[in-house]
Amino acid sequence: MELIKGLPLACMPENPKKGIIRESTDLNIMFLASSICLQSNVWMIDMHKKELIGPGPQTVSNWFKIEKYDKDYKLVFCPTVCNFCKVVCGDIGVKIAENGKGHLAISDVPFKIMFKKA
Repeated sequence: MELIKGLPLACMPENPKKGIIRESTDLNIMFLASSICLQSNVWMIDMHKKELIGPGPQTVSNWFKIEKYDKDYKLVFCPTVCNFCKVVCGDIGVKIAENGKGHLAISDVPFKIMFKKA
């Protein structure tokens, strides 16, 4: 198994006062590195393409879950923060674009992740 170190992230639970992120609970994910763009570093799903994109407004598409997957974890998009919102739920995996670059998107094949304290 090849380990690739990614960029540092912060995960923020729906209720930050609790201070603990539990499996299968809604959370926001954001890059810790500052950006030269004047946009948020919060991850979100592009609802039209079902692809994970970086910057975006604070909406239902910003909420993810961490779930156990084999001996590791996976990210899932299936927010429950909005009771009346209709979303397409699915695992987050890697899809290859026409230009050959991989990007995160809703996928039938989950991308395994491991966590390391930054």
